[in-house]
Amino acid sequence: MKKRTKTIIAVITGAAILIGGIWMINESRYPNVPAFDDHFTREFLNKDKKVDDGFFEFTSKTGQYTMWFPQEYQLLHKDREDYTINKESYENWWAVYNEEVEDEIQKNYIKTEFSTSNPTDENIHVEALFKRRFGLSNPKRIETSKARIYYQSAYIYFKGTEKQVISDRKKHIPNTYLAYVADKSSNKILQISFDNSGKYKSDDEEKKKAWFVEILKSIRFSEEKI
Repeated sequence: MKKRTKTIIAVITGAAILIGGIWMINESRYPNVPAFDDHFTREFLNKDKKVDDGFFEFTSKTGQYTMWFPQEYQLLHKDREDYTINKESYENWWAVYNEEVEDEIQKNYIKTEFSTSNPTDENIHVEALFKRRFGLSNPKRIETSKARIYYQSAYIYFKGTEKQVISDRKKHIPNTYLAYVADKSSNKILQISFDNSGKYKSDDEEKKKAWFVEILKSIRFSEEKI
């Protein structure tokens, strides 16, 4: 009986070691960055395609767009509203990066919403989007060969329950960036925002704006019709 028990223990131990070894081999195939530490986030990323320093290619589960995804971020998926999808026509997700700054943790969020909109109403939707977030619509506009991009930024905070918006960079460095990206050859659009809970040094503003615009320019809509 003792001999049989020892045999069973040895088999279980051997199996555990084997499974653990296989798991370690599988995990070692992924880049050693936060985005790939989360199993849900890695479902969207191409581990073999690091498109630029600090980014990997992100492919929407709608199949309708790709973009660059910063390697420090992870998609939220604890609650139902963190990630939602409706077949090929709609997708909404949040991603977070908990950054340590001067011994404090500040949260950085990216929120993206994919949908469709009539291109003839583009100016109306753009104006409404920025007015809703910032109280005024004064976006910068840039174009790539495939998309029209509108973006705007400001510093947003709350005094009690009342939202306060400072759009003048000379008065305060922005902590919120918002963009509307429209496909030139279809009715597909992507709304994307970046929000930061901490404080930036003055020399960080241009870096953050360049980082955000780089993500915007990386967005590629598929040619597939919805």
